[in-house]
Amino acid sequence: MSDCVFCNIVGGKIPSALVYESEHVIAFKDINPQAPVHLLIVPRKHIPTTMDITEEDMKSIIPEVFAAVKHLAKQFGLEQDGFRVINNCGENGGQTVDHLHFHLLGDRQLTWPPG
Repeated sequence: MSDCVFCNIVGGKIPSALVYESEHVIAFKDINPQAPVHLLIVPRKHIPTTMDITEEDMKSIIPEVFAAVKHLAKQFGLEQDGFRVINNCGENGGQTVDHLHFHLLGDRQLTWPPG
């Protein structure tokens, strides 16, 4: 989608601080970090929200998302002290970009509730 910021990042039209790539997923540093480590894990395929994930996506894309989480947690030294993975779904859920994505936050004490 030409007006989707994450599709433009996936397509290389918008630069990003890329930290991970696989067949179905990319990850890059958030431009407005909420923690010392704040990465976005984004499917290459445009999927608007969690509610739009298909059965095929559950088999191919979602496992790669969590493989990326595990890889990045190790890469950024988060596996021992812990981290948070967040998916915001819809306006009331705090989703601001209509392209499925997951936040990986860590390297500080995270509080609850988050907001």
